[in-house]
Amino acid sequence: MYSFSCDYLEGCHEEVLKALCETNMEQAPGYGGDRFTALAVEEIRQSCEDPDAAIHFVNGGTQTNQLVIDTLLEPFEGTLAAETGHINVHEAGAIEFSGHKVLTLPQKDGKIAASDVEAYMQRFYSDGTHEHMVFPGMVYISHPTEYGTLYSAKELTDLSAVCRKYHMKLFLDGARLGYGLASEGTDVTLPLIDKLCDVFYIGGTKVGALNGEAIVFPGGKEPSHYETRIKQHGAMFAKGRLVGVQFATLFKDNLYLRISRHAIEMAKQIRQIFEEAGCRFYMDSPTNQQFVILENRALKELGRYVEFEIWQPYDADHTVVRFASSWATTQEGIEELRRAVALCIK
Repeated sequence: MYSFSCDYLEGCHEEVLKALCETNMEQAPGYGGDRFTALAVEEIRQSCEDPDAAIHFVNGGTQTNQLVIDTLLEPFEGTLAAETGHINVHEAGAIEFSGHKVLTLPQKDGKIAASDVEAYMQRFYSDGTHEHMVFPGMVYISHPTEYGTLYSAKELTDLSAVCRKYHMKLFLDGARLGYGLASEGTDVTLPLIDKLCDVFYIGGTKVGALNGEAIVFPGGKEPSHYETRIKQHGAMFAKGRLVGVQFATLFKDNLYLRISRHAIEMAKQIRQIFEEAGCRFYMDSPTNQQFVILENRALKELGRYVEFEIWQPYDADHTVVRFASSWATTQEGIEELRRAVALCIK
């Protein structure tokens, strides 16, 4: 049974695995002091067009989010995020566990608007008791969002401007960043993100790596003694070379974007299959996540042939389900889905 339940079902891209095997017996210093990590840093700096960027590698998305938020905020600060944001819904209170409250904002298609951030900050500072409240010290967004939607360059620019106005950090969660950068019609690039954000990360776990995320501080503006802070959070790799090899490979010869484009092409076929079957979509996603509204009867039948994720109820008779493609999705898997939909949705 082929699975479209998420985008990190497989191990890693074959070029990444090949590089790990080829370098396996080479002795290298620990904790990121190896030549592979240095190469990965330079490759990412070139892709960001930022020769001064400070880059650190950690294991996974939740670890990255907690580490970045905890080390950039003062103890009395929290972070603004969409009410549907990953840190608010699907990270088991990891941010609050570190002592920082997630302050939620309304969302549209998974995104928050600069105007809503502005309104929140005006209300906060106009409240005479705000010294007794959690100070907003950061705006957290993800690109793509939880719904596979994308910010435009203007939306990011506006968010960056309001953050600077109120001296807040802008943090972009890039767990699926490759799929956002590779989407058709986007005007957001890696150099633009580097220009507008105070910190962001480039996801590897969901985009071709065995594991690992690359935290980027544009212009090298990271908190002091950041390696020490990473270690205090239990996030430092002893064998840092393992992640260094992976990111050096992913950013060599544009592999990261090339495999991301494959996922987008697969997602377009998934969408077409359901469109031709007369299905509706919960929202328009240009990335690798497609949210389909299925009749509950058809959902049960389809689940006998392919795997997918139940997202949320739509009404008494329908459910929103997610089909995710990835760098590893095969044409054979797409054809299996096509046959299953033909059998189950009439």
